[in-house]
Amino acid sequence: MTTPPSSIRTYEVHAETTRTFGRVLASARQHHFIVDGPVQNGCPGEEVTPAELFLGGVAACGAELIQVIAREEGVRVDHVAVDVTGTVDRSRQKHAGVTTFTTVDVEIVLSGADGAHAAALVEGFRRR
Repeated sequence: MTTPPSSIRTYEVHAETTRTFGRVLASARQHHFIVDGPVQNGCPGEEVTPAELFLGGVAACGAELIQVIAREEGVRVDHVAVDVTGTVDRSRQKHAGVTTFTTVDVEIVLSGADGAHAAALVEGFRRR
């Protein structure tokens, strides 16, 4: 008898500053990557920034999850591409002292699934 998977998933990421101002070494499991603060903050801005990393996580989640949902539902999908664009307008923040994205746009392009199945897969991603 197999134990059903837990509904609780825990993820852990570590980040720490480096000797270069505004540059951070981040780690997830055994994977290490450099994150730079943006040039506007006086940081290097050469590597992926925290905002890009955040939006990249959303894009990667969308692409991966649509594949998973398609497999679960027996729908053929050849390719999934997700573009996420976010803007931060510091003059239009809803809460003082908290910076959030002012707009976030997500564009998903699927190939291999017909229109109805593609729409259902995107909706499945949106619900999760």
